[in-house]
Amino acid sequence: MGNPEQVRLWDVVAENESGTSRWTVQVELGKPAGGAEVGPDRVLESMTGFGAARREQAGRAAAVEVRSLNNRYLKVVVRGDEPYPMYEAEIERVVRRYVRRGTITVHISVERPLLGLTAWPVDTLKTQLLHLRSVCQQADCPEAFPHLAGTLLLLPGVLGKTAHVGTPPSEEWTLVEATLEAALEQLGTMRRCEGRAMADELLRLHQRLNQELNQIQQRLPQVKTEYAQRLRERVRQALQEVEVTVEETHLLREIALFAERSDVTEEVARLQAHLDQFASLVQDGAEVGRKLEFLVQEMGREANTLGAKAADVLVSRHVVEIKALLEKARELVQNVE
Repeated sequence: MGNPEQVRLWDVVAENESGTSRWTVQVELGKPAGGAEVGPDRVLESMTGFGAARREQAGRAAAVEVRSLNNRYLKVVVRGDEPYPMYEAEIERVVRRYVRRGTITVHISVERPLLGLTAWPVDTLKTQLLHLRSVCQQADCPEAFPHLAGTLLLLPGVLGKTAHVGTPPSEEWTLVEATLEAALEQLGTMRRCEGRAMADELLRLHQRLNQELNQIQQRLPQVKTEYAQRLRERVRQALQEVEVTVEETHLLREIALFAERSDVTEEVARLQAHLDQFASLVQDGAEVGRKLEFLVQEMGREANTLGAKAADVLVSRHVVEIKALLEKARELVQNVE
């Protein structure tokens, strides 16, 4: 399937309300399931993913983690060091350039230059250091004191850090924004990777749905014929002892009424049209999640009507299988952007 450098194996993990799924998919870069050539903007994307990035500049370091879960709309939650949780609107504007749907949780951590002062009182720190040196001497290992003293200074709350109240300095925001964009790019890569795997699975479900619908279409002409045979046999057995005959026109009228009540031609045609559009949307990619949800819902309605009208055991079995496949498709498309 193409050159080795164009093929990758991805381990895909999806988390949603129904649980966690994992699968491995072999992807030929630049081609979706079905083999049609597409551009990077037409790839089916999942709404779950993770991205992380870290950058340093001028004595500052920023680390950003981005997690996404499925949601009907875009919701951005910002956590981390001050003052960024208060700047959700600014961060959301950056997120919207990369993501259109989903619950996006952004965690921002910033390491700023240390203040030259300690958060502890000087007398307290001096007492602790003297006590630490005394312990090292009593333990006959004075050489450990410098290392332990350095560790003491690194404990949370010993040394103060610069903190910002209000708008962060422009150079810090530039660093945070660039780090956030790098994390969002990683998030997008994972979402597209998982989207390709989901597209493959959706097209497999589409193929099975087509097979079930074709079985129903092949069965429908036989339903009327078999009903006519059963009706004639029942009438013959009922009137055999009394030697009474029934006019053929009466039987034909009853058969015609049955054919009209059980006619599912329109339901089958609409279901086939929905299936064709479903496959087209999956292959087209980009922002089709809501359309796919609507189509799956409509196909479910057509399947329910088909099952209620078709008075045949074999057709009912195929309808049950169609409903089961549609339920699997519904769970998948709820995670498509």
